[in-house]
Parts: sequence; C-alpha cells; structure tokens
Amino acid sequence: MVIGLKNAVKLVGITIMCFCAVFVCNLFLNFNIDVMRIESELTAEYQTIFYDALTSTGKVVSSLSGGCLLITSVVMLIFYIKQYINSHSKELGILKALGYSNMKIAKNFWIFGLSVFMGALPGYLSSFLLMPAFYEKQNEDSILPEINVHINLILFLLLVVVPSVMFGFLSVILTVAKLKRPVIKLLKEIPDIKIKKFTHKNTKSGKELSFLSELRKATLKSKKTLVFLIAFASFCFSAMMQMSFSMDELASELFAIMIFMIGIVLSFTTLFLGISTVISANGKTIAMLKVEGYSVKQCESAIFSGYRPIAYIGFAIGTVYQYILLKVMVEVVFREFSEVGNMPEYGFDVKAFVICLISFAFLYEIMMRYCGGKIRKCPIKQVMESGE
Repeated sequence: MVIGLKNAVKLVGITIMCFCAVFVCNLFLNFNIDVMRIESELTAEYQTIFYDALTSTGKVVSSLSGGCLLITSVVMLIFYIKQYINSHSKELGILKALGYSNMKIAKNFWIFGLSVFMGALPGYLSSFLLMPAFYEKQNEDSILPEINVHINLILFLLLVVVPSVMFGFLSVILTVAKLKRPVIKLLKEIPDIKIKKFTHKNTKSGKELSFLSELRKATLKSKKTLVFLIAFASFCFSAMMQMSFSMDELASELFAIMIFMIGIVLSFTTLFLGISTVISANGKTIAMLKVEGYSVKQCESAIFSGYRPIAYIGFAIGTVYQYILLKVMVEVVFREFSEVGNMPEYGFDVKAFVICLISFAFLYEIMMRYCGGKIRKCPIKQVMESGE
C-alpha cells in the first residue's frame, strides 16, 4: 500500500494548527532574540524592567500557544492514523498476511509529517510580514532603543524542520503500535464497539439499565481519545475566547486579536474534528442501531449525549484556567512592569464569561445538529458488508 501526498493533505487540521503555532512562536521568539541584541545598550532601570516584561511575555505566550497547539496536533495525528487504519484494514490485513512486517508497512506513513511542514513553513514565512508592525507596537513608547528585524535561522530549524521530522517519525511509531492486531481482525474489519444483548441490570439500584444507556457508556469508555479531543476543544474555546476579552486592557488590541484568532482556529478545528469523527468512529454502531429499528433521535442520544457533559466540563476548566493564568501573569510576571506601564488590576470578567458560554452552547448544538443530519445518511449497507 502506497501512502500518497493526497493522504497527507487530508490532515488539514494539523496543517492549520501548525501554521498558527509557528506563526505566533516565531513572532515572539524572533522578537526576544532581536531584543537581546540591544540589552547592552540599556542604561536606565525602567528600561531593564520593561525589557524583562517583554521577554517574559514572549516566553509565556510562545509556551502556551505552542504547547497547546502541539498537544492538539499530536492528538489529531493519532486520530487520523487510527481512522486510516480502520478504513483500510482489509488492505493492511492482506499485506500482513503476505508477510509484510508492521515496520515495513508503517514506514510509508512518514509522509504524514508533510502536513506539519505544509503548515509550519507558511506560518514561519508569513510571520515576517507582521513583524515590523509587531516590533513597533511592542516598543511604541520608545522606552527601548530601536529594535531591528533579523532572520534567526535557529528558529527555522526548531519551528519548521524539527517538528516536520518529528511528526514523520511519530507517524511511523504510532502506525506500528496500531498495526499490532491479529490479521483476522484487520481482514474482517471488526469494530471497536460491539452491540450486546439487552440483559443488563444495575446491581446498586436493582433497576434495569436501558440498552442505549449502556451503549452510551461503552462508547465513551472505548473512545477515550475522542473524549479528550471534545473536552480539549471546549477548553480552548473557553480559555482563548475569554482571554481575548481581557487582552485589550492588559496588553494591546494586537494581542487581543491574535489570541482571538488563535482561539477561533484552535477551538473550531478541534471541535469540528471531534464531533464529526464521532460519526465515522461509530458508523457501524449507528447503522446496526438503525437495523434494529431505533430512530434517528435514539441514535443521536446514544452516540452524542454522552459527550455533552464532557464538553461543558472542558468549558468550565478553560474558564478557571484562563482566570488563574491571567491573574498569575498580572501579579507575578508583570508586577514590576506596572511601575512603568501602569498595568490595570485584573478581575473575573462575568460579561465575557456569559457571552462565551452562550456562543459555545450555540456553536456546539449547531455542530451536533449537523452531525445528526449525517446519521440519517449513514448507510445500513455498511453493516451488511462487514460480514459480522
């Protein structure tokens, strides 16, 4: 089996994530390196304080945005590899039956690292378009001497080359792990979730548990990666959106716009991928429910309703996280900077919380409805062809 460029293109979510991560990280880290060039020219104490505040900001923003986007990209990569193997299990099973080793099959998956390169390179190059305005904004009060833009090749190596190679290698390792399944299971395309007979009881309350309730629990337990992605997408939406409301006062409009755009891209991409993957990951289960006579509404309840509490838990954690993060940044990181920049006090923004919660609820339910529509198109023939 040959893994082509078109397969790497399908990982558009990872490409978008990498573009955003490299764009932001290169912007701030390049500025940090360039501002270090003028450190010897600083003579006044207020200049040193301002210098420390700027470099601290760059480190914090780069670590947070780059770290979050890196984690999300890895999760998405695991998702896609698992999906690819499940959808091509017969072909992979035939190759293993013919004597191909897991490593020999998996080495073709290195091309998935191109999805990182296709996002990292444009992100790196496009960041230089904003750098002159960004540098000027960072030093708009001319507290520091003039800071010139330089191309620091070490960042190209660390932000473009290394991640691309790392993701290519990671793709191979993950594929080897996913291929460690008996050949017969690959050939028969045995699904992860099996429908059990309706014979269950709750031993604690003595009441019968409905089949759909148990299916809902089984779905969540067997799709832990998907549960994480739904929670993480909700977390990102909550944290980034609420944070962008505060950045206008705490930093600048440019910061607010950047945080807002990162939050939109990160949360929309992960949330849409997570919800839409529920359909593909549970396609056979849905089709089997329809064969058994369950309605579309019941299918939606069995597959989707279990993820709703997870999403709102992620939103709540994101709210707490962004509050603690900004509070720490204001009280610790920028404590000395307040002497020069007059940093305002930070408190929990109830208005931002309400706006973000309503927006999230609307977006989440719209996406759920969209995926619910896909249930109606889920072919029953898919079950008949599985041979189970």
